Amino acid sequence: MNERYLSVVQVAELLGTTVRFPRRLVAERRIRYVKVGTHVRIPESAVQEYIAAHTVEPRRPQRSRFRRAA
Repeated sequence: MNERYLSVVQVAELLGTTVRFPRRLVAERRIRYVKVGTHVRIPESAVQEYIAAHTVEPRRPQRSRFRRAA
């Protein structure tokens, strides 16, 4: 169990957001977290899973539906 647990502030820094965003993720139970007394800790793997699940891949260029008239 070599999991690294991050504070809400560390998660916000990692994601490049304000502290409010990871707090909202926790409040809405959209990310795994651990309660240690009154403290909330988020496993680093949960942050990576969240990033992977919300990563949007670019679309490949679509071919034109219409052909030019010769």
